Amino acid sequence: MNFLRGVMGGPSAGPQPSGADTIQKLCDRVASSTLLDDRRDAVRALKSLSKKYRLEVGIQAMEHLIHVLQTDRSDSEIIGYALDTLYNVISNDLEEEEQEENSAKQVDDLGSQFTEIFIKQQENVTLLLTLVEEFDFHVRWPGVKLLTSLLKQQGPQVQQIILVSPMGVSRLMDLLADSREVIRNDGVLLLQQLTKSNAAIQKIVAFENAFERLLDIITEEGNSDGGIVVEDCLLLLQNLLKNNNSNQNFFKEGSYIQRMKPWFEVGDDNCGWSAQKVTNLHLMLQLVRVLVSPTNPPGATSSCQKAMFHCGLLQQLCTILMATGVPADILTETINTVSEVIRGCQTNQDYFASVNAPSNPPRPAIVVLLMSMVNERQPFVLRCAVLYCFQCFLYKNQKGQGEIVSTLLPSTIDATGNSVSAGQLLCGGLFSTDSLSNWCAAVALAHALQENATLKEQLLRVQLATSIGNPPVSLLQQCTNILSQGSKVQTRVGLLMLLCTWLSNCSIAVTHFLHNPANVPFLTGQIAENLGEEEQLVQGLCALLLGISIYYNDNSLENYRKEKLKQLIEKRIGRENFIEKLGFISKHELYSRAAQKPQPSFSSPDHMMFDHEFTKLVKELEGVISKAIYKSSEEDKKEEEVKKTLEQHDNIVTHYKKVIREQDQELEELKQRINTLTSQNEQLQATVTQQVSQIQQHKDQYNLLKVQLGKDTQHHNSHGDTFQMNGIQTEEVSKLKEELEEWKNKHELLQGQLKEKDSVIEKMNSSQLEMGTIEQSSQTSKFGGLEHNNELQKELEMLRSQIQLQSTEISKLQMENQKLQAMNTTADPMLGDRGATAASSELEGQLEQEIKELKSQVKALSEEKESLKQHLDSSSSTVAILQDEKSKLQREVAESKKEQDDLLVLLADQDQKISALKMKLKDLGVPVEDEDDTESGDQGDEDEDGDEEEQD
Repeated sequence: MNFLRGVMGGPSAGPQPSGADTIQKLCDRVASSTLLDDRRDAVRALKSLSKKYRLEVGIQAMEHLIHVLQTDRSDSEIIGYALDTLYNVISNDLEEEEQEENSAKQVDDLGSQFTEIFIKQQENVTLLLTLVEEFDFHVRWPGVKLLTSLLKQQGPQVQQIILVSPMGVSRLMDLLADSREVIRNDGVLLLQQLTKSNAAIQKIVAFENAFERLLDIITEEGNSDGGIVVEDCLLLLQNLLKNNNSNQNFFKEGSYIQRMKPWFEVGDDNCGWSAQKVTNLHLMLQLVRVLVSPTNPPGATSSCQKAMFHCGLLQQLCTILMATGVPADILTETINTVSEVIRGCQTNQDYFASVNAPSNPPRPAIVVLLMSMVNERQPFVLRCAVLYCFQCFLYKNQKGQGEIVSTLLPSTIDATGNSVSAGQLLCGGLFSTDSLSNWCAAVALAHALQENATLKEQLLRVQLATSIGNPPVSLLQQCTNILSQGSKVQTRVGLLMLLCTWLSNCSIAVTHFLHNPANVPFLTGQIAENLGEEEQLVQGLCALLLGISIYYNDNSLENYRKEKLKQLIEKRIGRENFIEKLGFISKHELYSRAAQKPQPSFSSPDHMMFDHEFTKLVKELEGVISKAIYKSSEEDKKEEEVKKTLEQHDNIVTHYKKVIREQDQELEELKQRINTLTSQNEQLQATVTQQVSQIQQHKDQYNLLKVQLGKDTQHHNSHGDTFQMNGIQTEEVSKLKEELEEWKNKHELLQGQLKEKDSVIEKMNSSQLEMGTIEQSSQTSKFGGLEHNNELQKELEMLRSQIQLQSTEISKLQMENQKLQAMNTTADPMLGDRGATAASSELEGQLEQEIKELKSQVKALSEEKESLKQHLDSSSSTVAILQDEKSKLQREVAESKKEQDDLLVLLADQDQKISALKMKLKDLGVPVEDEDDTESGDQGDEDEDGDEEEQD
């Protein structure tokens, strides 16, 4: 400090040192002093002198200051002083009173020269990037300002150094996250300079999440109501997005377009807008236009347009468009923005056509805008914006073109005159006394006919009533009448552009134009005259119109065939002169300006001569017309043949395109139908799966119910259900039982008789063995009786075998009957062995008679067996019929399951109540026996098993 007082302040007897000497001493002190405090004081002194003695400090102290930045990084105070001093030396942002007008250029050169010295060593910029990373406010803030100043002075060079520096851009992105607003705001300014005209840095900044951070800052600051920080953020966003397709796509894919909608939420009270709000909203509108600019790739523009419609941004812009109290420049920019949002996008164009102004009665927004365009009291820039909006609405929009032209046709004009249509406004502007209205209306009507041959033919039907008592004239004739009256150049240029657009590629319109005998002489007269420079443009357009009349002439008028018109040009104008006059158009300065971009932007109304789309038409037709003038009649014939062939080819191609389009539509419909059927099939499968699971649940619940219900009730219900499911009626079962019992009785009776006969035979055999030798006659008779007895025994054996077979058949019939009844029945056992009884002394005749009776009984038994077989056959058919009834009953059982659901709910409620009561009893200390429930459940299972066995 003592040193500083000696240099700066204290009185001295000798002469005062000059500024250069003082700076030299301070620099020596910075370089040689070993104490940090002394160096800090010297740097502080240099900082105070740096604004007044900028050149001297820069020349003498820059090297020492850079050395301080490298060696004294531990002391933030001296680093801050050094950075501030360098900023004062390099920056040109000095106060106005300190700058003289004649030295302004020298000051700019001075800052640029010092910047070049500083960045000559790339390590200095890298060191500065490292210092910017410091969190200390006194280091970071001056470092940000110094780096911003370097970028302003030598932007491309500093950008390249930062780009090659490791993590250079990423370090600077951290400034946006600084909680100190001063550093954050200056960081936005730094990034503005860093991203200027450098696509590589723009991409890096964008992918470092810059969009998210900047939009957050704009939201925090209040959107359009925010201060200058919002303006700086919007300028940075424009740098990142303008002419950078990659960043535009990233912005759209990141759904950041949706976050722009709140910017344009304007209240009902639009009075007293601040200048900053107007600036902010203007920049916001420009940012929207950057995303949908016609110079962008068509695919990127289209996707952004669709996103703006779906998120409601276009609707919000139309609200501003129709609002009251909006400043004129904001309204103009909003019209331009809406124009480019709807340009070439059918969905957005259809929506714009449906927008109505809040008037009584409501009017379409297009009509309200056209009223402003043809009103000469409206500002010029506003009228240009409305024209641009109308052009964008009709661009590639045949539907919109048809709607505009239809308002001019006789069948659709409102006879009451209560409402004004777009066509009436255009006709009114076309024939008004204001030349600018004439030009705008002519260009607007030309855009309604652009590349639409059908509408060009329909417009020929338009008739105009010129005055009371005179017959109406066509619109085409009225345009040529105004041309011949010698109106203003701007009016004639507009009408000639309309006629050229109308007649191009429309032979019928050319025929109507040539049908008026005054038109061709007027055109040839205009072209042949030697007029001033202003009239040369009109001459060129007249030559273009005459050339179109030749090129698209179908030779339907004998007096105006192609060959005769060429001869007329050769005689009255000369081919070379005609080509020269035709070239006046493309050589005109205003033509070159209009060809640059679609938006009509003119410095003054007098420069409003050419339309962008018309310049494309001139470029297309100028060459072919020049060739057509020099062609002979034979070449014309060949060309006509080629044209016809091409037209036929085009018709064929169009036909096939139509067929392909129809097939594509059918294919799409079939695909949609397949998708629908597939989805329905999936739903049905899911429903079936769900129903199967529900049926299984119902089965489980039904089994649970059978366990929980009482034994008697369950037995009764299961018995009744078994009867129903088997489909056997009680009466038929009883009949079968009675027949079976009767058959059993007969079988037992037959067996009893057989046993009696066996006992008689045995008795006779025993008596014969006991008798002695008898008389010969009696022996002979006895021998004959024995033979007869043997025969009877054989017959009895045969009867026994038959009876045995019948008994097996009876047992089979019994088993089948058991299956039908589904009951466990057992056949009665056969009778035991034949007991030996005492022999009787009956006569042989009686034995033979009894044997005959036994045979008859066996025969009757066999007949009964046959009848029983027939009865069993009939019963099998009955069973088949009963099976059908069984399936019907099963469907009724499925319906009865619904009733069981209610019982399940009731039982579930009872279980809950029982469990709740048990819990209460347990809480009161009363013992509860759970074994009874288990035993009852087991008993229920046993009952169920028993029932199932009985059913089987």
